[in-house]
This record gives sequence, C-alpha cells and structure tokens, in this order.
Amino acid sequence: MPTLHLTLETCPPGPPGAQLTGRGINFRVYAEAAERVTLCVFDQTGREELARHAMPECTDGIWHGCLPGAGEGLVYGYRVDGPYLPAQGLRFNPNKLLLDPYARALQGELVWDDALYGYDYQMPDAVGDAAGFDARDSAPFVPKAVVVPEDFDWQGDAPPRVPWRDTVLYELHVRGFSRLRKDLLEEQRGGYRALGAAATIAHLRALGVTAVELLPIHSFVRDRRLKQLGLTNYWGYNTLAWFAPDAAYGSREDLKRAIRELHKAGIEVILDVVYNHSGEGDELGPTLSLRGFGNAEYYRLQARDPSRYINDTGCGNTLNFQNPRVIQLVMDSLRHWVSIYHVDGFRFDLGVTLGREATGFDPGAGFFDALLQDPVLSRVKLIIEPWDIGPDGTQIGRHAAGFAEWNGLARDGIRRYWRGDALARGPLATCLQGSADRFDHHRRRPWASINFITAHDGFTLQDLVSYAHKHNAANGEHNRDGCQDNDSANWGTEGATRDPAILLH
Repeated sequence: MPTLHLTLETCPPGPPGAQLTGRGINFRVYAEAAERVTLCVFDQTGREELARHAMPECTDGIWHGCLPGAGEGLVYGYRVDGPYLPAQGLRFNPNKLLLDPYARALQGELVWDDALYGYDYQMPDAVGDAAGFDARDSAPFVPKAVVVPEDFDWQGDAPPRVPWRDTVLYELHVRGFSRLRKDLLEEQRGGYRALGAAATIAHLRALGVTAVELLPIHSFVRDRRLKQLGLTNYWGYNTLAWFAPDAAYGSREDLKRAIRELHKAGIEVILDVVYNHSGEGDELGPTLSLRGFGNAEYYRLQARDPSRYINDTGCGNTLNFQNPRVIQLVMDSLRHWVSIYHVDGFRFDLGVTLGREATGFDPGAGFFDALLQDPVLSRVKLIIEPWDIGPDGTQIGRHAAGFAEWNGLARDGIRRYWRGDALARGPLATCLQGSADRFDHHRRRPWASINFITAHDGFTLQDLVSYAHKHNAANGEHNRDGCQDNDSANWGTEGATRDPAILLH
C-alpha cells in the first residue's frame, strides 16, 4: 500500500461511494444527521487499523473528502459521531465500524460478537434507552469495504433482449443448483463458475429456458440465531451490501464470466434483489451499516415510539423509501448491476414495500416513477413480487405499466386444477388468458402477469407432486416454517415411491 497523507483533502460533492481518480480516491457517504464522519483505513487483511481521517466537508447530507496517493485495493470503513438517543430514533455510535453502503467488494466476514451492537447486548431492555450505549469496538468483527477497479473483457457482450412474450424464467439458487451435479468439474460446483459452464447451458437450453433468475447474490448476513443453531442463512434474503456479489459463490470475475457465457447462448440473467429491508434486523439487531449512518433516515420508525421499527417485511426492519437518498441508493445499485455486470433485469422481493408512502401503498410511488423513467433501468426486465406483510399487503395487478408481477393467484389456480379440486376450471381459464380481471389496465400486455407453478417459497416441484403435507424437520424449526398449504397431492403415498401407478399419475 502506498504511503497515505495524514489528512483527507477536500473534493467536490458528487455521487456516494469510493471513486478512483488520477490523484487518489474520493470518498463520499450519506449521514445527514451526523456530527462527524471518520474514514478508517486498514491493512490488506482488514485486521489492523492503520489510520483515521476526519471527513472534511458535508454538502446536502453527504460527507466527502479525497485521500491523495490512495489506489485500488485500499481497505476501509467508517465511524460516525452523533447523538445516541434511541427514543428519538438516533443511534450514532463511533465505536461501531460501519460498512460503506456503496461497497463494491468486501474484505473479511461478519463474526458474531456482542461488540457488534450499539447497545449492551446483555441488556436488551436498554435498547431504547441512551443509558444502554455500548463502547466496545466492533472493527475486529465486521467486514470492510475494498476499493476495486471494474475493468473486464466482455468480448463484445450484448444483452439478448428476449421479448417478454417468448420469455421462460428458471429460478435457481447459485449453490443449490449445481453443488451435486456430476456433469460439472468439482471446482465449478456450487458457485458462479457453474452458471457459465457448457453443461449448464446445454441443460438450460434443453429445458427451453430463456432467462435464469438468480436467488439473492448480494453480500448477505448469516443470522446469529441460525449460527448458534449450527445452521446458516441459505437463501440470502438478508442483504448487507447492495453493490457487492457474495464471495461465498466465487469472485466478481467468475460472475461476470458466467453472465458473458450465458449471454452468448442467448440466455438472460435476472437478479432477485432485496431492497425492502437490510440485514441489520430490528431494534435489537447489530449496527453494521445503515443504522450507524442514519437510523431515522434509512429506516421507517414507529411514530409513537421511534426506538422501534415498522416491520412490514417480517424481517425486523423496513427501508424508508420516502427518503430520496434511500431511492438514490437503490437506483445506483440497480444501475451498477446493469452497467458493471450486464444483468438483464430484476425481481424485487416484497415489492409492495418499495411503494409504501405515508398513506400506504401507491402504484405511483416515487421509487416506481424513478425506475420507469430511468434511461438505463426502464429498458431491462422489471418484475415485482406484489405483496408484503404490511397493511393491504397483497397488491396483485395494481402496479404500473412497465412492470411484470408474480401472479400468485395463477400459481394457486394451476395447482388446484391439476389436483382435481372442484370449481377449479374457471380460475385456470382466467390465468391462461393473462388474468385480465387484474392486469388489463393502462394498456398492460398479458406478459404483465407472470404465471408460475413453483418458486423458492413453499414446495419444490418434486415435493408438490409427492407430499400432501410439509415435513420441514431437518432445519430444527419443528415444521413451523414455510407455507402451511401448498395445494399439493401425494396421490396415495406420502413421499418417495416406486409405485408406477402413482409415478404416471
């Protein structure tokens, strides 16, 4: 690492994140209510803190400064000073090292320790009390951001741009899809490299797939409770860094090569993205990033008790899409994945949350308007999961023209017809005609309704035709997790069978 100046110099206001320049690195981060923001530089391992630099300026809520002589590979984090008054929604704690929300690559992993929490973790009743302030340093236990270049040989890559009318989506988990496949090299299985392998592409083309929809690959939190149970967060719906691919599946270059090869085969890549909440959990969760930069700005808080979060996601917190800086963060992240990784679209997890204004869900919410007018993002496939667990959480068919929506009613109608339920023919006919009763408005096309049979929620296709009831025993949740009703059938034998009469049913 080159010798670094002892102080940050001023730089012009600009977009958030760390940008390489000809003279060093410009650092910018949003923390509107903070009193001071400090840039912390670490060695290449992320274990030793080498220097602290006070950010010299703040313009419109964004702190900014230039570190001359710094270059790619620099490892950093932030500390933020300000009032710690949880009862007023303020949770600043400079003892907690914070990950840049715009981090493009991470060094190290999250190691669970009580020092990660802004309050005394052993006294959870003090979470809403300023007296519970925790002064332990969290730096040894959190991943740090790494400044990385984005050059890559795309070999003239161009998006396949498959028309919606011809699109066949195949949802897959990067690890689960390939880790047991014998037609792949061992070093390919379970990671990004498997996605671009010739055997994978041949398999997808044989199925008639035109687009793979990858379950979350943004760097995500492996929950403490699961770790204590000897389990892990397998699915990835707990984002820590919205610009960085999760390193457990391979390198950034591995992912880019896979997308390049899929594109050569005419197969698009859609990302399942989680912007409705973060991996910091509820008010009892750790301070890892957003909470430390601006708790009241990034999260929706209860009006009567700002020490607690609104939880329309069921995951502890809800991002505040009424704040333009939150919309900016998400828009910048989405453009990053299109421009840097060449992805072809997004499926928005709990998409109703992204459209919640002060009066409730609004199909013309600011975030949706921003997406549909954006010259980059409006040209890719935009898919909404049209529900969350908040008030009036199911909004199937109510989104604006330009979005496609998961049609859970079609899923249920197809399954019930296949199972032989009474009065199932009418709902099936409706969904086969594009569910016009829901989607035929504002000149939306039939493709606005995405009809599907199975997805990551509930039974797999194999389970759907094999079990009448769920049997989720292996994960230690005592069969409480997952959908209670899957509209499934076992046709006479619960589970695996060799009975030809059942197999040919």
